[in-house]
Amino acid sequence: MSGGTEPVTARDDAGRATGPDGSPAAVTVRVPAKVNVRLAVGAARPDGFHDLANVFLAVSLHDEVTATPAAELTVTCSGPDADKVPLDRSNLAARAAELLAARHGISPDVHLHIAKDIPVAGGMAGGSADGAGALLACDALWGLDTPRETLLEICAELGSDVPFSLVGGAALGTGRGERLGELPVGGTFHWVFALADGGLSTPAVYGEFDRLTEGVEVPVPAAPAVLLDALATGDTTALADHLANDLQAAALSLRPSLAETLAAGTAAGALAALVSGSGPTTAFLVKDAEAAAVVAAALIASGTCRTARTATSPAPGATVLTD
Repeated sequence: MSGGTEPVTARDDAGRATGPDGSPAAVTVRVPAKVNVRLAVGAARPDGFHDLANVFLAVSLHDEVTATPAAELTVTCSGPDADKVPLDRSNLAARAAELLAARHGISPDVHLHIAKDIPVAGGMAGGSADGAGALLACDALWGLDTPRETLLEICAELGSDVPFSLVGGAALGTGRGERLGELPVGGTFHWVFALADGGLSTPAVYGEFDRLTEGVEVPVPAAPAVLLDALATGDTTALADHLANDLQAAALSLRPSLAETLAAGTAAGALAALVSGSGPTTAFLVKDAEAAAVVAAALIASGTCRTARTATSPAPGATVLTD
């Protein structure tokens, strides 16, 4: 996928391709997007972050990150909106490689190729997914066997959403979202995601949240038990009744046109609609796959979004793919 790999001369006991020295020729990790089914946001803390009660749900839109041996750390990217992905050391995938290498006292000599399918700057944690994917891919490529707890510590250092990208499934994130408690999910949920033109800056959305709540007492963030029960039992109707995102008003303030997208999806039969994370992607919970196809087609026809994608949840976290 990334080019420049050493010729494959053998396979290991698990059937994976290896280089001449027996090390992996390349490692590819698939990592999911996320939707926040409940994003409760507290007031700004002195450090500028906000305490959250963030109910993450991984969905079946994925990026793939491939790590191959290289003389130095480089990043390439392909796929939708690849031109909007930074390829320097600010990319979370590159930072993940650097942090992991530093933990083990080695040089981050690796080429990382990101095959994008998660919307860029869309509120679905695509950059965070790439960071988690690169971390797991480099750990496998370099044969480090880093303990999972250490990987999660590195993820938290990279960003608030990165630990969940590693874990997947469903989880309640507290603190600034990085402290995770995994949650049971009792069924499959069907989604439609409407992709907007351009992105929204997460810091800008939080800044707008602070402006909108200035002088208002912001409740301590919490995840309602009824929503967690809906996840655990796979009750789509109950989940739809309790979807909520405290950043939605801020996202709509910065991008008022998103209200038209939300209205179009609801009119087409979605059970519930909300802005995904900090936006501008909007998420629609629907009854089943047939309803998802109807809502996606209606959203595209409405002209209120660039395109629409269907997906299911939950999805596994970062996963090493084998040949």
